[in-house]
Amino acid sequence: MTKEKHILVIRLSAMGDVAMLAPVIRCVLNQNKNVKITVLSRGFLKPIFDETILGDNVNFYTADTKNKHKGFLGLYKLAKELKKLKITHVADTHNVLRSKIVRSFLMLFGIKNASINKGRAEKKALTRTKNKLFKQLKTTHERYADVFRNLDVKVDLSKHVFPKKPNRPNTILINSLEESSKKWIGIAPFAQYKGKMYPLDLTENVLEELAKENQIFLFGGGKKEVEILTKMAKKHKNVLNVAGQLNLKEELQLIANLDAMLAMDSGNAHFSAMFGVKTITIWGVTHPFAGFVPFLQQENCILPNRKQYPDLPCSIYGNKICEGYENIMQGISVDEIIAKFQ
Repeated sequence: MTKEKHILVIRLSAMGDVAMLAPVIRCVLNQNKNVKITVLSRGFLKPIFDETILGDNVNFYTADTKNKHKGFLGLYKLAKELKKLKITHVADTHNVLRSKIVRSFLMLFGIKNASINKGRAEKKALTRTKNKLFKQLKTTHERYADVFRNLDVKVDLSKHVFPKKPNRPNTILINSLEESSKKWIGIAPFAQYKGKMYPLDLTENVLEELAKENQIFLFGGGKKEVEILTKMAKKHKNVLNVAGQLNLKEELQLIANLDAMLAMDSGNAHFSAMFGVKTITIWGVTHPFAGFVPFLQQENCILPNRKQYPDLPCSIYGNKICEGYENIMQGISVDEIIAKFQ
């Protein structure tokens, strides 16, 4: 009988990168019956790793880096807590200072570990303007999978099986919708940086067209975004703003029941891809070649014309915009986006 491995998976942030872990962990658990996983992340992200999404043998442990586990001594305390869980291996899929410190403490306890290779040199070559090496890089999902492979755990992402669709969230907001044959479409128009966000006026044109025959749900976060989406929803029939109305668990339940999602290169795209929902993404100064395409959604990416903008991608995360590329998103037509829903 093969000895059981209890793997601690570390990924403390950001939301989209954390969500990209989910399909990889599902593969690990489905393909290795002797593996148990504990995910270490920020507490509010726990619903992403619910056993109804990932299957049996997965637990969650909260890293309270603002209080209990703050600083070097706090991370030492965290490592001692984790040791009590009888961890046998550590998969560091974040590889930042905090995760390195925790990993190092656990190494001192004799626990084997592996960490992610983020491919920084390749990504730098992809985004530079001179001597750019424009090619598809290894996806983040495969980079995560490599961490497990380095711990002698088999992972074949091509054999992934999506989770069973959960029930719709049992909330007044969702239950108030009339039963109809309309398709449910989510739209998440925001991104962390302006360089990868489709203009809101054009987004509203897309919304208006899609709402003629479909039920639209608007997703976002933060006070300003909620205000914008609330105003947008009030102007159109068949449009419901759920931003600020649902907790993360309810939001994931709703997203899992969508027929399609329209998002930027952002976290919501990875949420819908977790469930195999058709996920259409609009890309600006970033590019799918960097490896952040939502899981198995390569064919649903909408990109600017690279003949017109040969320096693409300008940035991995969207925080840098090439000179003259400020209005790059305007080159993507509303009709091109609508066509993806046909």
